[in-house]
Amino acid sequence: MINLKGKKVLVYGLGISGQSASKLLHEKGACVSIYDDEGRFSNVFCYQKNPLMNEYDLIVVSPGIKVIGNQLISHFIMNRTPLISELDLGFMFTKGVVVGITGTNGKTTVTSLTGEIFKRAGKKTFVCGNIGLPISSAALKTDKASFSICEVSNFQLELSRYFNANLATILNLAPDHIDRHGSFEEYVATKKKILTGKRNQKVVLNFDDELVKNLLINKKVTFFSKKTLNKGVFIKNNAIYHNKTKIISLNDLTLFGEKNLENVLASVAIAVRYRIKPNIIREAIINFKAPRHRLEYLGQVNGANVFDDSKATNISAALSAINSLGEKGLVVLFGGQNKGCNFDELFNKNINYEAVYCFGEAGKEIFDCAEKYGYSPMLFPTMKSASYYAKNNAMEGQKILLAPACASFDEFTSYTVRGEVFKEIMFGIYEKIEMSQ
Repeated sequence: MINLKGKKVLVYGLGISGQSASKLLHEKGACVSIYDDEGRFSNVFCYQKNPLMNEYDLIVVSPGIKVIGNQLISHFIMNRTPLISELDLGFMFTKGVVVGITGTNGKTTVTSLTGEIFKRAGKKTFVCGNIGLPISSAALKTDKASFSICEVSNFQLELSRYFNANLATILNLAPDHIDRHGSFEEYVATKKKILTGKRNQKVVLNFDDELVKNLLINKKVTFFSKKTLNKGVFIKNNAIYHNKTKIISLNDLTLFGEKNLENVLASVAIAVRYRIKPNIIREAIINFKAPRHRLEYLGQVNGANVFDDSKATNISAALSAINSLGEKGLVVLFGGQNKGCNFDELFNKNINYEAVYCFGEAGKEIFDCAEKYGYSPMLFPTMKSASYYAKNNAMEGQKILLAPACASFDEFTSYTVRGEVFKEIMFGIYEKIEMSQ
């Protein structure tokens, strides 16, 4: 915890994280200035139209701000002005236990399920971070008995210097956000920052992911695996075990697909590190409903089963969804905004797609890649047009899957909006959220 009273602090980036950081700073007596590249809130009295003209004691950077090639950040670094992430700021004022969860895929589901387990165990629990409630919004509500279950993105970790979770987990690592970090190696290095190497930090890692498994960590590691292990959290005899203790039968799982099985294993591994009883873990898993747009079963259209995995914004997530559903009758929608990824993996495994619909900004690139491997894809200008075509041509026995393998920002403000529009097209229903034109 630091003394911010009277300090001149600039909050750079005014999304939900930046706004939360500004409120926390104000409550702690800082002299807060704000700036955003898009000019949001430029009519507010504390908005700085040209931050380069001023000196600050501290810069708090929101996760939406790209660091590489950013002239403003380079300026402050050259002038030796301290820069921290919103994640750091929130952590500094968070009391109690902090659980940090990161990885390429599954973060939100694991964070949500872990939070439900801790709540069912009677713990004072805050589910925060990249999941929607910034850690700086929850920080001042915590106390020594609190458990903050924090989803941590690579964007949040990029400038992080002080975040030191009591327990840290990396779920998996696969190419993603290369457009942001420049290389996969730099992306991995950013993710690894959640492992501080300090002796008192508990660590949970995925034994089945070679990159994660081989990370240099301390001896306080718990592995989770879909294979049978000598110790840790694993599958044996059609059930999840922690060492010799059975936690739950696989027949009792309500979450769908292989990737959700991995998510459940991770949540169990975190829970047992804090000695939560097996019956409580089991009850929480059975009663848990997965977050929307993560391999969510929507219903049937003309006898075809429809699945929304709009959250599959990278290649590995899309492949995970495909593997979960199986190839038979699979009609898949790929497209959106490429995040610097190569699409060959979607087509070089001889997956027997019944149909491939490519759309959006990356649609032509995906279309050409599919043709290169002998597929006969169809190209659409937008996700909406591809979805209408899929609906109008749906047939019994098909599995229609939205697993874009791309970001949504060419057409929508978020993957959530994309998923809701897909649902509306397929079934005429949607959540009332802000939608892009």
